[in-house]
Amino acid sequence: MSIPITIPRLGWSMEEGTFGGWLKRDGDVVRPGDFLFSLESEKGTEEIECLDAGILRIAADGPKAGQRVVVGMVIGHVVDSLESAAFTLSPPASGGAGSGGGWGEGGLRSRAEVSVSARPASTPLTPAPSPPASGGEGRKTVATPRARRVAAELGVDIGTIVGTGRGGRVRERDVRQSPRLAIPITPLRRTIAARLVESRRETVPVTLTTTVDATNLVRLREQLKTTDPVPSYTDILVKLSAAALRKYPLLGGQWTEEGIRLPETIHIGIAVDTERGLYVPVIRDVVSLGIRELAARSKELIDLARQGRLAAADMRGGCFTVSNLGSYGIDAFTPVINYPECAVVGVGRIAKRPAVVGDAIVPRDQLTLSLTFDHRIVDGAPAARFLQTLSQVIKDPVPWLPT
Repeated sequence: MSIPITIPRLGWSMEEGTFGGWLKRDGDVVRPGDFLFSLESEKGTEEIECLDAGILRIAADGPKAGQRVVVGMVIGHVVDSLESAAFTLSPPASGGAGSGGGWGEGGLRSRAEVSVSARPASTPLTPAPSPPASGGEGRKTVATPRARRVAAELGVDIGTIVGTGRGGRVRERDVRQSPRLAIPITPLRRTIAARLVESRRETVPVTLTTTVDATNLVRLREQLKTTDPVPSYTDILVKLSAAALRKYPLLGGQWTEEGIRLPETIHIGIAVDTERGLYVPVIRDVVSLGIRELAARSKELIDLARQGRLAAADMRGGCFTVSNLGSYGIDAFTPVINYPECAVVGVGRIAKRPAVVGDAIVPRDQLTLSLTFDHRIVDGAPAARFLQTLSQVIKDPVPWLPT
C-alpha cells in the first residue's frame, strides 16, 4: 500500500508555494515526525513532517528546489516495501487540487498530509510512461557570433530563443528582447511588495533625521570585540532602542479599531538582507536580554534567514524595527514602516566628521538616524523627543547595556 505525500496548505489563503528541497533521500526509511521537505510560502519557510512510517519514494518528475508547487500536488509516496516504482506529477484536469490527475486530497495541515491509496498492497504500482522525445532534440541552434556572445554575457540559453533572422537564425536583438531576460518574481518578492503597498496605504509616514555623536558607541564596540559572539552595531542599537521605547512606548504602539494598542513586551525586528530578499526576524523581549544574549540570538536569526530556514513565527510580533544600511556607505535614507508597527529607525554609516567640542573643531565619529513613524499614532513632537532620547543613550551607551 502506498500513501501519497502532498503539498500542504501553510495558510488559509495559500494556493501555491516554492519547493525548498527534500530533507530525506529516495529510499530512506521514514517515521512519523521526520522532516521530509521544506516549503516556502509568503509567510516564511516551514519544514514539513511525515505522518506515517515506511519507505520514501520520491516522484521521478517531482519538483526541484526553487520550483513553484500547488497545494495538493503529489510529490512522492510512503510505501511499505522497497519495491521500485515511479510516480508522476500531472496538473489537474479541472477544478484545482483534489480533482485527480496526480493530485492528492490533503494539504490542509502544515505537516505532510497523507491519505491511504485505494490500491491494494499486493497490487504492483505502474511505472510512469516516459515522455516522448522532442523532435528538435539534438538540433543545433543557428545564431550569429554576436548573439552567442551576448547570450553568454546575459546568462541566456540561446537554444530557447526563437530567431527572426534568415532561416531562423538568432540575432543579437532576439537575445536582448527575449522574455527569458525578465527576472521572475519570487513569492518573497511578491510578499515584500504587498507589505510595502499595505504600509503606504495604511499609515501616514513622516521621517525625522538627526546626526549623533557616536564616539563612545565606537569605543564600546571595540571593547566588546573580546566577547563571543561579537555584538554588531545593530545589536547595540536594538538594545538602546528598547531603552528609548520604555520611555516612549507610543512609538511601539499599533493602530486598531478599538484604539492604540501599546506593547506589553518590547520585541524588535532587524532588517536582514539575503540573496532571496529582505527578511525582518524579531528579537523577543529585548529589555530582559544582556548584550551577549542579544548578539547570540541575533546571529542565530540572521543565519536562519540567509539559509532560507527562517520560520514565519520568527517574523511575527515586533513592535519596532531597526534597519542598518551603514555598512553600505549610506548616510541617511527613508526607511519604510513594517506595518502594523508604528515606527522604524534607519541607521546610517559611522564616519569621522568635524565637530565643535568646546571652542575647538575636532574629528568625531558620527552617524545619522532616520526615524519614520505613523503620524496617526504619534505627533511630531513626541516622535522628536523619542529620537532625542535615542541619540542621548547612543552618546553614552554603557549604562544601558548590561552584559
